[in-house]
Amino acid sequence: MDANADPAVHSAPTEVSLVRGGPFYRAQRALGLIRPDQWNLDRRIAVVIAVGWLPVFLITALFNFEGLDSLVREYRLHSRMLIAVPVLLVGELLMESRFRTIMGHIRKAGLLDASELAHIDDLIATLIRVRDSYLPEFAILLLLIVHTVTSYKGLVDAAPWLARGAGADLHLTAAGWYAVVVSTSIFQFLLGLGLWRWLLWTFVAFKLSRRNLKLVATHPDEHGGLGFLGLTSAAFAPVAFSATAVIAATWRDDILHHGARLMDFKLPAIVLLALTALVALGPLVFFVPRLATLRRKGILEYGILGQLHSTDFHEKWILHRVGRETEFLVATEISTLANYGRAYETIERMSPFLADKVALYTLAAAVLIPALPAILAQIPIAVVLSDVLKALR
Repeated sequence: MDANADPAVHSAPTEVSLVRGGPFYRAQRALGLIRPDQWNLDRRIAVVIAVGWLPVFLITALFNFEGLDSLVREYRLHSRMLIAVPVLLVGELLMESRFRTIMGHIRKAGLLDASELAHIDDLIATLIRVRDSYLPEFAILLLLIVHTVTSYKGLVDAAPWLARGAGADLHLTAAGWYAVVVSTSIFQFLLGLGLWRWLLWTFVAFKLSRRNLKLVATHPDEHGGLGFLGLTSAAFAPVAFSATAVIAATWRDDILHHGARLMDFKLPAIVLLALTALVALGPLVFFVPRLATLRRKGILEYGILGQLHSTDFHEKWILHRVGRETEFLVATEISTLANYGRAYETIERMSPFLADKVALYTLAAAVLIPALPAILAQIPIAVVLSDVLKALR
């Protein structure tokens, strides 16, 4: 897929993008960073790095040269600006692509009749107005300002590039102030924007789960025809990856410079993994009651049909087959019974939960991979690789 291509679904009769809108998006359009048919990821990533990362180096080199070495080794800043922020920008493209694909498939698959589609169109139109308003992004900015003001002191340590002094007399350098006010804010704003867009999709999923969906228990996707919705969970992976990369960078710094042990972060790591799964898979939970009912109803209804068909087959070819044995090899009842059996097995295998193993592995990787630097800060990579290979056997 072309990273700069716009993944629009032109067949959709209405605007369905939950990403292409809002003040920040319009500002990027005005600056030429985004075009209607291009995301320009390379240009946008370069601009963000030039604004959020490069000035910290220039300020340190010009006004605090002795702190330059510590800045080069400052993984917390690098993870935020060189890993997390680019991944969040790429994540916008993934969200856009998945959301458009899902909404387009709903129409093409005929899951809703005309009146139900009209409700969904009204819902999308409302969400587009909310997406384009100033209030959500203003709220994100306000929250990150409050968070920065109330918590930045807890992130400051005696790294030469970041602060001078000791204890209560510890004061931020010029580069430190820039990192706190600009670099951190860029990351937090993009993270908040990703969460906001995911909230919009969650609301769409909730409303969709309440509509009169045309579900079929024997659908080969083993999800009643809604298996395609499992594609959405991967769209949250970049958000999870970015958040974990920044959190793990802090853990790594605590291990290397403040005497922390890896097991000190066991509970926070479990909470992080559980929270990621809850947010990413939460929208799919809305469909569980409907699909569980569909499976239960399908087993009962197809069970009745199976009983009738099996009884007729037994009576004709077991109890009263004498004199007609030669007809058995060409009897249509055999293939009918076999096909019915496969249909019934599909119902039995039907899973009310739409996330498959691939989705779960993707989310797990989005949390575990960026956590590796924290793990490697205490455990040698050879030991980690050995344990992984043992687990794969």
